[in-house]
Amino acid sequence: MFAGHFGLAAAVKAKQPEVPLWALMLSTQLLDVIFVPLVLTGVESIDPIGKGGYGEAIIHANYTHSLVGALLIAGCAGLISWRLWGRKGGLLIAGMVFSHWLLDLLVHRSDMPILPGNLGHLPLLGFGLWGSRPISIALEGILIVVGGILYFSSALARAREHSTKLPTNLKRALLAGSVMSLLLLLSLVTDVMGIG
Repeated sequence: MFAGHFGLAAAVKAKQPEVPLWALMLSTQLLDVIFVPLVLTGVESIDPIGKGGYGEAIIHANYTHSLVGALLIAGCAGLISWRLWGRKGGLLIAGMVFSHWLLDLLVHRSDMPILPGNLGHLPLLGFGLWGSRPISIALEGILIVVGGILYFSSALARAREHSTKLPTNLKRALLAGSVMSLLLLLSLVTDVMGIG
């Protein structure tokens, strides 16, 4: 669900312009960013099922995608961000990091532990929307469309606020909104096709 995470970041940027877009995008993917070196070192893993394409995997992210692990990572990211963008920015980034876990809960099969390392072997979590490719694609599509629209309209509104250079600002806003919308759409296409 890479595209869906990015769509959420674009939507939040539209409502919270003081936090940089790169920070919002990174925060929505931070669990996966940390997951990659853990996969490369064999601490966490991915087991393809079926053809191994979009949503066709059991993910053993027992640290990064455990409920408690995600909360700890979100808390650390929030504390660092607090120093950079103040209390509100820190809370926003922490929330964005944890939003990754919440969105993954919807699509993952039951492969997300509650405690890091699956301590206690408690039931694994996940509602399994990836089992229905059309529903999971529709969910991601909704997130990127809403994110793109909110980002685009926010860019236009900010351009109008600075009316002394309205034509230049509107051109920049149209370009920024168009590029963001295109990138969100491409992230969904590459996600579904299993590219990248």
